[in-house]
Amino acid sequence: MEAACSYDSIVAIVCNSVVGFLIVILFVILYKACKVPSHQEKVPAFAAKLEQKKDEQRYMLTAA
Repeated sequence: MEAACSYDSIVAIVCNSVVGFLIVILFVILYKACKVPSHQEKVPAFAAKLEQKKDEQRYMLTAA
């Protein structure tokens, strides 16, 4: 009996190793994505516009 691996079996092992590595990377990405909150605190639209106007006024005062 021959103990050496054929070329095809070595290619299959390498391909399966690459696929396994990519699956590990996928699970790491999914794990990190699940730790991020899916929604952030929403600021009311009028409050955001007021903040933008304050920033514009501040810019106008410093630019003058």
